[in-house]
Amino acid sequence: MSSVLYDTPGPRAKRRNVLLSVVFVVLLALLLWWIWQTMDDKGQLRWALWKPFTESQAWTTYLLPGLVNTLKAAALAMVIALPLGAFFGISRLSDHRWVRGPAGAVVELFRAIPVLLLMLFANEFYDRYTNVSSEQRPLYAVVTGLVLYNASVLAEIVRAGILSLPKGQSEAAMAVGLRKGQTMTNVLLPQAVTAMLPAIISQLVVIVKDTALGGVMIGFTELLNTRGTLAANYANVVQSFVVVAVIFIALNFLITSFASWLEARLRRGKKSTGVVLGAATVAGTEATGAGGTI
Repeated sequence: MSSVLYDTPGPRAKRRNVLLSVVFVVLLALLLWWIWQTMDDKGQLRWALWKPFTESQAWTTYLLPGLVNTLKAAALAMVIALPLGAFFGISRLSDHRWVRGPAGAVVELFRAIPVLLLMLFANEFYDRYTNVSSEQRPLYAVVTGLVLYNASVLAEIVRAGILSLPKGQSEAAMAVGLRKGQTMTNVLLPQAVTAMLPAIISQLVVIVKDTALGGVMIGFTELLNTRGTLAANYANVVQSFVVVAVIFIALNFLITSFASWLEARLRRGKKSTGVVLGAATVAGTEATGAGGTI
């Protein structure tokens, strides 16, 4: 059986795929064994180095406060960047050059600057020209850098998602008398959301990970930054890196899992008409039709 995109593998291709899979699994097992042996030889698997993570003090004093700050910065950046990105993405599709031009300049400018540089600029700006306290300044700088960069990226995602829709959608909306603003909000955006959702969620995962840049450069006490303090106190650098990596993996897995569930729900909702007819209603309709009543 063949598909439009590819041909179903034959017996020889199936054997080759199985062989490649077995070779990959064997190589992966050898790599994991080598890592395990190397860490064992260096004494990195000693229980004394892992024991602090089974005690509450390491979590309540270091990891959990850092995780809370990571989530706070990421949540604030998401809440601000999403509508801002949608605004600039829609503005780039405007028929008016005085709207489309400045929006495009803003998006291209902040998308071209590394997010770490934006955080450093924001930190200096808040230090020199505002009354933000030194304790709150790193949070403000991290959120500002994340918003400026990711809003510009999200703007391109929104623009591409809207442009990916068939042109007939806009033409049909205009044919029934909808203005362009109504067409955008009532016709194009609701359909584009499902197409844009995977890319948007990928960018949200990037926001969560990029909070670590603030901890490295401007002293923001996020998860990776507090890991350094924990490792200095317990002398378990490798172990702390492993635990923090697992936390980031679990956090991003939850985000992507929620996105997959939401995308599936949206797709199922679009397949339904939203109207449920009972048996009595259907029977009454059939009887009316048989009697010739309109």
